[in-house]
Amino acid sequence: MVASCSALPSRRRRTPSRRADSMLPGRTPGSWSFALSQERMIMNDHRRLGRELGIFDTDPLIGAGLPYWLPAGAAVRKAVEDYVHELERRNGYQHVNSPVLGKRELYERSGHWDHYADDMFPPMEVGGEEFVLRPSLCPHHALIYRARQRSHRDLPLRVAELGGMYRSELSGVLGGLTRVRGIQLNDGHVFCAPDQAAAEVSAALDLIEAAHAQLGIRTARYRLSLRGEGAKFVDDPAMWARSEAILREVLKERGRDHDEEPGEGAFYGPKIDIQIADPAGRESTLSTVQVDYFQPERFDLGYAGGGRPVMVHRSVVGGIERLVAHLIEVHGGAFPAWLAPVQAVVLPLSDSERPAAEDLLRRCLAAGLRAELAPADRGSLGARIRAHRLVPYQLVVGPREVASGLASVRLRDGGQAGEVPVEQLAARSRPFV
Repeated sequence: MVASCSALPSRRRRTPSRRADSMLPGRTPGSWSFALSQERMIMNDHRRLGRELGIFDTDPLIGAGLPYWLPAGAAVRKAVEDYVHELERRNGYQHVNSPVLGKRELYERSGHWDHYADDMFPPMEVGGEEFVLRPSLCPHHALIYRARQRSHRDLPLRVAELGGMYRSELSGVLGGLTRVRGIQLNDGHVFCAPDQAAAEVSAALDLIEAAHAQLGIRTARYRLSLRGEGAKFVDDPAMWARSEAILREVLKERGRDHDEEPGEGAFYGPKIDIQIADPAGRESTLSTVQVDYFQPERFDLGYAGGGRPVMVHRSVVGGIERLVAHLIEVHGGAFPAWLAPVQAVVLPLSDSERPAAEDLLRRCLAAGLRAELAPADRGSLGARIRAHRLVPYQLVVGPREVASGLASVRLRDGGQAGEVPVEQLAARSRPFV
């Protein structure tokens, strides 16, 4: 569920997930802290908590590995999408949209059909032609580049998209949001001159690290994923060596310790994988950066003067499904204010304050806050506060607040922020200031 063509491991090479116990203190079996860790892991399992919080659900009539987003999940997803879209825009990316289908010939040209067919859905015949649900977005972006004459002055050209792609995963590996058949991928491709490739890889890592910090994600390790044996990988040792040299150079310059793992690369080239670990220590890939000389040649990409661009694949936050699963578990449902499904709940002390509370709710919504009302007929103030314990801001409206036109802001950790204007509260709840 990460970037481009090597987003998920092939069914032909399942590598046991590495545990990251070293980053989780107190993991000795039988210890008190281990028991607490186990309890927390069960309580924060995204499959349980995600359904309890109304993030997502599944239905057998839709099919295994095809979850749907409930209102709270759609709100989290939209917040992530908006944040990443703006982060990319500020860093020179142009956003595009492309179809989730393509002709079989497209994937024959890209190399997917020869090297990745086991992970693709079978073709559908329509009007005498065969169409395939795409397993990645990179072939479409290569065609978008090719659609116009390009000059060296156009480079680097940075293209990004949040787009759907599909993987024919076996039923036995599907689960929750972490392993699905339909993926919404935050994908992007930089078309650059060969001497720009290292700088663009480093810039992509800057974006990834900034996004992870904003989302509260901790990196388990960096992995340099290399070519393995067999027909799964393009047989061009010189091409692989050039790509690997760029990635190693960037990791060295940034001072990033990393592990090298043969067999985990994309079929067309090596990649830097940013690995994360869940509370149980199970490791997975979230974000990735790849250097690709293969597809520019296959699609005959060029620019004025006879040059051929390098294609840098990168995904800032990977597949939205896996990302949200990780965020649920990392934050235990208590998302940062900018990311929370409901950012503010308005709590009138009694029915007498309801009109003022409804007016406050309207002002919250107009200011851009995701807010809702918890009226007095739903229980005591304490009961309503407990029912909304994961909401970052709890706005209590009593007689004094009615008179002032403000609200007393209670934080979910029990702290008091005093009377804060709605506009200031909204400003605090945005990822960009």
